[in-house]
Amino acid sequence: MRSFDRLFIGGEWVEPAGSSVFDVVNPATEEVVGSAPEATEADVDRAVAAARAALDGGEWAGMPAAERAELMARLHGLVQEHANDLAELITAENGAPLLFSHFGQVGAAGMVLDYFTGLTRTFPFEDVRPGMMGPALVRKEPVGVAAGIIPWNVPLFITLLKFAPTLASGSTMVLKPAPETPLDALVLAELVEAAGIPAGVFNVVPAGREVGEYLVTHPGVDKVSFTGSTLAGRRIGALCGDLLRRCTLELGGKSAAILLEDADPAGVAAELLPMGSMMNNGQACVAQTRILAPRSRYAEFVDAITEGVAGMKVGDPMDMETAVGPLVAERQRERVEGYIAVGRDEGARVTTGGGRPDFDKGWWVEPTVFAEVDNSMRIAQEEIFGPVVCVIPFDDVDDAVRIANDSDYGLSGSVWTADVDAGTDVARRVRTGTYTVNGFAMEWGAPFGGFKNSGIGRELGPEGLEEYLEYKTINLPAGSEPTLKF
Repeated sequence: MRSFDRLFIGGEWVEPAGSSVFDVVNPATEEVVGSAPEATEADVDRAVAAARAALDGGEWAGMPAAERAELMARLHGLVQEHANDLAELITAENGAPLLFSHFGQVGAAGMVLDYFTGLTRTFPFEDVRPGMMGPALVRKEPVGVAAGIIPWNVPLFITLLKFAPTLASGSTMVLKPAPETPLDALVLAELVEAAGIPAGVFNVVPAGREVGEYLVTHPGVDKVSFTGSTLAGRRIGALCGDLLRRCTLELGGKSAAILLEDADPAGVAAELLPMGSMMNNGQACVAQTRILAPRSRYAEFVDAITEGVAGMKVGDPMDMETAVGPLVAERQRERVEGYIAVGRDEGARVTTGGGRPDFDKGWWVEPTVFAEVDNSMRIAQEEIFGPVVCVIPFDDVDDAVRIANDSDYGLSGSVWTADVDAGTDVARRVRTGTYTVNGFAMEWGAPFGGFKNSGIGRELGPEGLEEYLEYKTINLPAGSEPTLKF
């Protein structure tokens, strides 16, 4: 059991202004595995002030990029050193299978930090361009104080999607982790402190929605980076729009995997389902939850997907052999079971799953496959956020692309085929931010984000760093040859 009684603000562990506490409950056992203080508006005020002070003075302000990169490398080393403990902690917090926690929660977070460390060393924070009257010095300066608002499903990874470019840019961050998963954020704060990152650069205030909204609208915040539901993203986007405040919104998804006629059903099931459809117990915005199969081979693909899902081990998330663990909370199980009922009412057929496994405790739902699904059904249009996939038939490639694009979302997707060129052509036609031919991938050096209701802005790659930078042009007299400073 890991518990905290203090918040990390201004480089110190400080007593919270209030007395409320978040108890962290293990979704598999329903036992309390830790606790953290619930931050108040007064704590947010203090955290924003600390982040602003680090920008305006002290060793962080004006620190060269190369020195920032060295601190980032130190932090990366500490994340690697504590990887096992972090993976087990996150599994205890949200029920992610331990294998996924090692690779998708902690390993991926470390790789993101490592990527931005390298980028910080080479990124042109200043450059000179020819002008009409003389050269123009173009600077890319820190955006300022960033508010990072983190969901419970992949907490450490998403934190580093935001905090790594914050460090790279020279900005500072106030992080609000979700009430379900505050512990890994506070452990990260311990590692930030141990890495020697200056006071005020990273501040952690676990809180609920009301205090989160207070952080979003705080006059000392320059940018908001949010990952979560589309509904909450709309609210945050509206608040930031009213304040003319920069924001990045990474929201929901209902991604489609297109299986072309030459795809191998057994091979697709073996590769797509574990990391593309059922990753993190289906609680992933990028999950490929619509599986589009050619009508000419529909029964064959349904059988392969059904067999693959039925064979996935459901059980103790601390077991490295477990493929599907519990949902994060009882309310999430109720949500998913509600959608399973809706799917049945709409006329879709459950080919496997659809109920609860026989466990005494925990918030479990069996991995479920729906066949005979029409893309207009709610289970095909709305994000379920659980271990449920829909197999939808299509007539030809044009029909598959039409169905894939018939969604309010556009975050991820994939196409499966023996002809990579044909698959790449399909990828070009689907309106989604990240797409993979014969697999599922996120590339740290390439932008990640969504079309349509899946969000605004991009994370990862140089584009992800630029979301935390402001551009400034300094016009110089003719003949000037300025010395660049990074």
